[in-house]
Amino acid sequence: GNMIGVRVVSLLLVLLTSVRGWSPIGVESLHREYRNVFGGVGGNRNAASHLWASFILDRAATLSRQDVSMLFTGFCPVSGSIVRPSDYNRYLLRLRTANGTHTVGGYMHYCCWPCVCDTQDFIRVDTKVVQTRDGLERFTFGVIEDPCTHEYKLDERFVQPFSMRTTTLRDSAPAIQCDNGRLVGATRSEGGHVIIGMLHDPTPATSVIPSDEVRSNPRRGRVTTGPNGVQFQDELEYAPSCTQRALAGYNSGMG
Repeated sequence: GNMIGVRVVSLLLVLLTSVRGWSPIGVESLHREYRNVFGGVGGNRNAASHLWASFILDRAATLSRQDVSMLFTGFCPVSGSIVRPSDYNRYLLRLRTANGTHTVGGYMHYCCWPCVCDTQDFIRVDTKVVQTRDGLERFTFGVIEDPCTHEYKLDERFVQPFSMRTTTLRDSAPAIQCDNGRLVGATRSEGGHVIIGMLHDPTPATSVIPSDEVRSNPRRGRVTTGPNGVQFQDELEYAPSCTQRALAGYNSGMG
């Protein structure tokens, strides 16, 4: 009987540590989980940032509010690429809410500048209340329409502007898997949209007015220091580049 008791206690300890067990130290802790995040889709992270987001949010109850926020700086919401956050790859954005009522300012970290253009075109923001170790927290997330709403588009053939090869989204991004018109593995925001990243330090867009210099003389790669000391690149620095990229057939970017 005593042996059974010992085994039950051992089993409970194993279960507790497997639930409690992830204590991330920096974004590298997330990067080391790459195989666990993308193993089910052959290790392909193309356009699969929803899987990074779900991996973090599934474990949020064991994480501090700061850790949840920090881990969301470790990948690119647009491409799914690994990101090592820095002042240089922190971008200030002003995004419409998913319900279209207002615009929110905040920061995202990207793998490369074309993600700024894609964010402006496709990403909106919505909130979700998340159970963290510190209690319930409402975060502001970058969200997209569920690609599985128009699943037939995943099989439409197009020419990759990089390789000039003809492909489909289903071939290029195998992590986009649908089940009854819904994206598999996605976590939903309060409005039911697919979460692909976090908008950090959200603030009303009226409080993040661009400088006259940024507006009149946009310059890619310039880092601005905000009134609170945070350094970032303003999305408006990329307005001419985004226009040129669109005219060139979207010939740059990742994932």
